[in-house]
Amino acid sequence: MGELRKPFFIAAVALILIAVAVEVGATWFLGGVRAKADDLTSVLNDPALADHKSEINPADLQKLNEGTPPGRAIPAMAVLDGLVLFTVLLMGAPMFILERIFAKVQGIATLVVSLIALTGSIAGIFLTFSLVMLMVALFTAFPFGTIVYLIIYGFFDRTGANVTLSLLILLKVAFAACLILAHQRFIQNKGLVLIVLTSLAANIIISFSHAMVPRPLVSITDAIAAILVFVLVVLWAVFFLVGSIVAVVKAVA
Repeated sequence: MGELRKPFFIAAVALILIAVAVEVGATWFLGGVRAKADDLTSVLNDPALADHKSEINPADLQKLNEGTPPGRAIPAMAVLDGLVLFTVLLMGAPMFILERIFAKVQGIATLVVSLIALTGSIAGIFLTFSLVMLMVALFTAFPFGTIVYLIIYGFFDRTGANVTLSLLILLKVAFAACLILAHQRFIQNKGLVLIVLTSLAANIIISFSHAMVPRPLVSITDAIAAILVFVLVVLWAVFFLVGSIVAVVKAVA
């Protein structure tokens, strides 16, 4: 089948590493959007809210000048793609580590990474679910709660998110292509293929969640998408955890 083509493999690792860095940095990239003055004016000048303008807290209005809260689904995907990166690094580790040492370290490393991903994702599910409940409660508490929701969460940076998601898709497709070019045996690894497809599916889910509703509701659907991504991470973390326990038991035995 031929030897591993190291330049393509290194390029694949670099591409997925960049994707993870973009996802982690998305909290900064998507955090600086500001509402347009006419958007805010149209909300506050609604005749139905005329009798409640005095209830608006000036501190909430100031949040518009500071930027809306960042999206949560794209940063959540960093955990999933972190597992993809870890999987590829494990497959390439024998190039740089002696096989007898790698055999002893592999199970322990997988155990630690899977536990971190599992606990972090479970915590992320509960925290994000609480946020969704808060946003829904605010949005449905007309009129004051709705005003507060629109001021704090109603101006999601959908354009910035679309640009980020498009970049991530490009990076992941290029990553998959480089893996295939590095060695055709990668495409025969069902676990690797499935987790890469899961990552691409997460990208599509987030894109759909941003496009399916009007802009004021995107913060809610984005948070729901983040929960779905965390659920995917939990499933993969459990899979990794079971495999690592088996590997550790064999190493000890």
